[in-house]
Amino acid sequence: MTKMRWTDETKTLEARRLDVQSRLDAGKTQEERNARGQFSTPPALAAEIVLAAVKLLPGHAAIRFIEPGFGTGTFFSALLQCTERGRIAAAKGVEIDPCYATPARDLWKGTGLRLSVGDFTQMEPPSTEAEKFNLLVCNPPYSRHHHLTKHQKFLLQRALRGAASARLSGLAGLHCYFLLLAHAWMAEDGIAAWLIPSEFMEVNYGKQVREYLLNRVTLLRLHLFDPKDVQFGDALVSSAVLFFRNAVPAADHSVEFTFGSSVLRPAVSRAVVASALRDRVRWPRLPFSLDGQPQAGYTLADFFTIKRGIATGDNSFFILTREQVERHKLPWKFFKPILPSPRNIEGNEISADEDGLPRIAPLLFLLDCPLAETEVRELHSSLWNYLEQGKERTVAQRYLCRHRSPWYSQEQRPPAQFLCTYMGRGAGKTGAPFRFILNHSCATAPNVYLLLYPTASLAKALENDPGLVSKLWEILSTMTPASVLGQARTYGGGLRKWEPRELGRVPADRIANLLHLPSKPRTTTHQLRLFGEKRTTAVS
Repeated sequence: MTKMRWTDETKTLEARRLDVQSRLDAGKTQEERNARGQFSTPPALAAEIVLAAVKLLPGHAAIRFIEPGFGTGTFFSALLQCTERGRIAAAKGVEIDPCYATPARDLWKGTGLRLSVGDFTQMEPPSTEAEKFNLLVCNPPYSRHHHLTKHQKFLLQRALRGAASARLSGLAGLHCYFLLLAHAWMAEDGIAAWLIPSEFMEVNYGKQVREYLLNRVTLLRLHLFDPKDVQFGDALVSSAVLFFRNAVPAADHSVEFTFGSSVLRPAVSRAVVASALRDRVRWPRLPFSLDGQPQAGYTLADFFTIKRGIATGDNSFFILTREQVERHKLPWKFFKPILPSPRNIEGNEISADEDGLPRIAPLLFLLDCPLAETEVRELHSSLWNYLEQGKERTVAQRYLCRHRSPWYSQEQRPPAQFLCTYMGRGAGKTGAPFRFILNHSCATAPNVYLLLYPTASLAKALENDPGLVSKLWEILSTMTPASVLGQARTYGGGLRKWEPRELGRVPADRIANLLHLPSKPRTTTHQLRLFGEKRTTAVS
């Protein structure tokens, strides 16, 4: 059995690597590392991933190793610890940041590693099979899409079209490009192990990644970590490890789904028929089973148009107290009330004063001006001076602001009577980390809320019978945690989050009954084994 082979040399190298890593990380701000996605893999986790990957290689096959997001070489260090040096026929690393690459090159001198400094996504892959790699292990940079410039996205899409004839959503992070572009570097039947955010399983921009894993390679195993166990102390992300072989999958192929804190000693392991995954819009998360659960005929999307609250780009600049507005002598006609964070709201109902303002402290107002800068400068000098302060603070250059015209205007989100908190961690009184809130005020809401606007038919029913409002709110407030959390995304540390479309999929037959609507046909999925063969039966 493959196991860690600590020697004096590998112990010394790993100790030096950890010292270099610590020193380099301390020299960068958290913002810089977030933008570049520079989160080093913990040594124990790297060792488990490499051990599991090496076991998937045939016998004593010579190893041609590549680590595309090299950093200081945490996976290469693990490889040296678990493999005889003579078995490593070739080893290559690629690192874009010279701050990491230069000391790493000195560290691994004499080990046979070839370290290239440059952008892996723009490099030419090997032209012959003999030059390709049969063991690829990578923790790619987790750079969110808003950290990528238009030019970077253009280059990434061009590289992807050339290498894989594929295209990714503009919302995809850099790690998605790494995974797809690395395919051209892999030898036939080679093994890859990828440590990536698990959100690819459920978001729309992860569709191309899921299709790649099901159709172009043989996905051997997908390991999910317990969301409460954050693998990276400096990044709030729930992680997954993918193991696959560069071979077209067999028709009856099954994937091993594992779950737990350890890759080598998972708490749960299940076989998943790949065809069952192809039938799913989102991939399931272990250890939860959907056996025998009915799919609701009605969902919240049948009764509400659900929108995210307003994302300002810089709340500290655009959201002000009454005192701040008056101190800067800003014109009130460009301000509207906006709710504070849910943690400032006691209970789940917001009352209003005679002017419609929420009875909440602090009382906040949102700056939203549609006038062009020339008009502001000519007509409202105090507002012009405030906007100039925003420019000095680089607010106008923030991602959201520079994509708005003018940069100080806001999305239009009318006040919503029904709200849902956007994310949460604690269980709360209802046993779920979400809250439905009834809003009687004229305040709109920031993007820490989801706004539920009744559809035309529901709005008419509420107008004809105002008493339905409290009954509807009671239904929303007493939804079972399972019915809502089944649609929510899970992140590191047990954080739950849901987008409008996901909240819209929550079952809502109780609302249909309240409105005396006819029942919809429902289907119940009976799974003969967890995520295995399925039989779907219509239920009237």
